Parts: sequence; structure tokens; C-alpha cells
Amino acid sequence: MDRDVRLVVDVDIVLDVLAHRMPHYGASADVWAAVEAGRVEGLIAAHTITTIHYLLTRHGDRSTASAAVHDLLSVFGVAPVDGEVLRQALSLGWSDFEDAVQMAAALSAGASHIVTRNTADYRSALLPVLRPAEILALLPRPDGPESTGG
Repeated sequence: MDRDVRLVVDVDIVLDVLAHRMPHYGASADVWAAVEAGRVEGLIAAHTITTIHYLLTRHGDRSTASAAVHDLLSVFGVAPVDGEVLRQALSLGWSDFEDAVQMAAALSAGASHIVTRNTADYRSALLPVLRPAEILALLPRPDGPESTGG
């Protein structure tokens, strides 16, 4: 695993994968796969988990939503969202509070990057905010020397 890269994965990336949203599915699924394979550490902010469950229940059913959350929690760690994170998010003064919470959770969890398709929403970012293809370019290739033992 690349110990220098610790990602917080934004809700849009998770939804791309869970809903097979084209044309974004491929790159988002590759980020998920990199986390699942242990090539990089991936976190999801706690409020993203609740949002995913709500959306999947609203557009499907509760058992599908719960299974998806179970799958998420088996692959990704959780970046906690507590009172301090929420206060830090408020202090950022961003127009989109959810994005501010995402940034504050990432900072609190020691993340090195946020991965999202909505990079424009993070103009005042305190961490690098990259699209899926950009973060994948930073990671060692799965068939590189690290994986061959040579």
C-alpha cells in the first residue's frame, strides 16, 4: 500500500460505482478497486455513509441499501464526523456545507487527498482534491515492481 496516499473518497465516486453511472463508472471503480486491493488507504466520511444509505433506500429498498453500506465498510475506513469536525467545517465559510464537512473530516483523519469529480466545489481546498484518473496516476501500478516481489 502507498502509505503516503490516504484518500477520502467523496460521495459522487461511491455513487458512480454503486449505480454504475456512465461515463464515470470506470475511473471511479478503479479507485474503489485500488482501495480494495490495498494499493492505497481509502476512507469515507461518516456522513457519506448515511447519505448513501438514504439515497439507496429512497431509490430502492432498505436491504439493498444496508448491503451496500456493509460492502462499503468492508473496503473503506471511516473518517469520523464529530462536533469538532463540524465546527471546523463551519469555520471554513464555504457556501456548500457538505463539501466543507468533507474537507474537515479529511483533515481530521489525516488524509492526504480528497477524490471527487466535483473538484470545482473545492476551490479553497486545504488538501489536494483530485479526480479519479488523477489520483490513479499517482499510485503504483498494480503490475509494477512492488507487486511482483522483484
